[in-house]
Amino acid sequence: MLEWSRPWEMVLDTSEAPFWKWFTGGELNASHNCLDRHLARRGDKVAYHFVPEDEKEPLQSLTYRELYRRVNEFAVLLREFAGLRKGDRVTFHLPMTPELPISMLAAARLGVVHSEVFGGFSGQACGARIADSGSSVLVTLDGYARNGRTIDHKANADVAVETARKLGQEVRKVLVWRRYPGRDLSQAPMVEGRDYYVDELLPRFRGTQVPPEPVRSEDPLFLMYTSGTTGKPKGCQHSTGGYLAYVTGTSRYVLDLQEDDIYWCMADIGWITGHSYIVYGPLSLGATSVLYEGVPSYPDAARPWRLSESLGVTVFHTSPTAIRQLRKSLPEGPRGHNVRFRLLTTVGEPIEPEVWKWYFDVVGGGRAAITDTWWQTETGGFLCSTLPAVHPMKPGSAGPPLPGIFPVILDEDGREVPKGMGHAGNLCIRNPWPGVLQTIWGSPERYVAQYYHRYSKKPGSKDWRDWPYLTGDGAIEGADGYFRIIGRIDDVIKVAGHRLGAKELESACLTVPEVAEAAAVPLADEVKGRVPDIYVSLKPGSASSPEVVDKVRQSIVGLIGKIAAPQHVYVVEDMPKTRSGKIMRRVLAALSNGADCGDTSTLVNPEVVENIRRTVGTGASPKTGLSREAILQEVRDLD
Repeated sequence: MLEWSRPWEMVLDTSEAPFWKWFTGGELNASHNCLDRHLARRGDKVAYHFVPEDEKEPLQSLTYRELYRRVNEFAVLLREFAGLRKGDRVTFHLPMTPELPISMLAAARLGVVHSEVFGGFSGQACGARIADSGSSVLVTLDGYARNGRTIDHKANADVAVETARKLGQEVRKVLVWRRYPGRDLSQAPMVEGRDYYVDELLPRFRGTQVPPEPVRSEDPLFLMYTSGTTGKPKGCQHSTGGYLAYVTGTSRYVLDLQEDDIYWCMADIGWITGHSYIVYGPLSLGATSVLYEGVPSYPDAARPWRLSESLGVTVFHTSPTAIRQLRKSLPEGPRGHNVRFRLLTTVGEPIEPEVWKWYFDVVGGGRAAITDTWWQTETGGFLCSTLPAVHPMKPGSAGPPLPGIFPVILDEDGREVPKGMGHAGNLCIRNPWPGVLQTIWGSPERYVAQYYHRYSKKPGSKDWRDWPYLTGDGAIEGADGYFRIIGRIDDVIKVAGHRLGAKELESACLTVPEVAEAAAVPLADEVKGRVPDIYVSLKPGSASSPEVVDKVRQSIVGLIGKIAAPQHVYVVEDMPKTRSGKIMRRVLAALSNGADCGDTSTLVNPEVVENIRRTVGTGASPKTGLSREAILQEVRDLD
């Protein structure tokens, strides 16, 4: 499916296990595979429909030829003006506008390793990643629309540069794209000799081209930093050949992208889903994608359905969090809109069966197939999923492993948990695959310790069978070979020695008709060690009542057992959430345990914390023999 400037000599090189090398001896360029090779046949085909958040602003449709032109011009700018060369690193702090994929592909064209920092992250978070990657150039944007407001994004650049400097990394140049060329959306001053507007530099490079730089298959394409809030950022390094091959193949076989599809992935390119399944996978296949700027629920919850109708979206890809929000805000979904979905994909976390059924029945009209994918930042692409029109779908289950992927569930002592037993364990992958991360940037020891040390049979072995990959997720394998993910290992609540998945508890809550969202957190208990505390928010038109609370409690006991009975069920107006829609269980666990909530400035709705605190009560310290430090550490682990 790819074009190689030099064929590979070996598919998998295990000589430095567990540092896997794929397609060694081969050379290629990711930008060429996403752009150049499509020009003859698809030059006038739309690559991206860019949709501004403001409905009054017209959408922009970029053809493959136009994207090729803009990528080349910016690549020459990066080389001639910013001085970037093959092997250098560059950091992007860009939101969801066309300038982000353009910048990524321009860097890839030069063989420059790019590191995109999610646009919603702070300047400090960006600066820490600049320092870790050793980037000397920062590419940012002046401002963008978010939930009806204009965000001053350039203001983060000064903080990022100063943070990086304190950590020992100097930034030579800050390149600032403007959302509207010639017009400033930021109040932050430009620093002379460091900051430059891209739209003022580009005229000197108008019409220029740069040949795509052939890079070795195992050369890094990008760094993707995990989003944990504690500890040093973890830069997952992904290769060029193995990664591009894997996301191209899985985009074809799981997303089933065809020549006439209109594909909309609602993820942010700042996360791995956007890298793999908005940029590199779809563009490698020559697909047409939707690129949306802001909050899909703005100005109202019907926006996704209006947009899907007007653009003719056929493949719709989003997260369970977004699906729950859509279900909560507009239970009737796209009814009344002429949507034509043939495939629905979900990604990022386990989806509760009740939410899955709403997605299938209401959004898909009972006609569209659902692929409930499981994978991680580290894996590069999908690992488990049903294939559309091939495998039976199973609500609440990610499905079987993809071809070439061989999972196993291991217990704490490394023993295999037989399928069909109903017992949860640690999900591991027996074998390497092309999309897997190469290492943690600058920290190979951490890479081995994090993913391979725990279940390694023979340290020093060059046989891949001795290096099962520890995913960090808990799972149950059914008798049918389908895998049900119960959440991160840290998301397991141990009640009197029993492992209860937070997602299992939350799924039980969502079977109650009135419940829109649910979160399960551990509450310290002097007898059982931990017991669940449950938080739920209700659908529009539903009111809090003792009857609703009792329904939630009985649903948990009935579906899981008395051991899972919650200590409290709190009905709250809304959950504390990040800008990406993730419920911050850390904050809820802190409130339950009378602990400090920590930094809540990254929440999109920090005001709800005090409202929930009043619902919970004053939060007196729990009566437990465990130290306060142990409780606080467990609360932090929930992030």
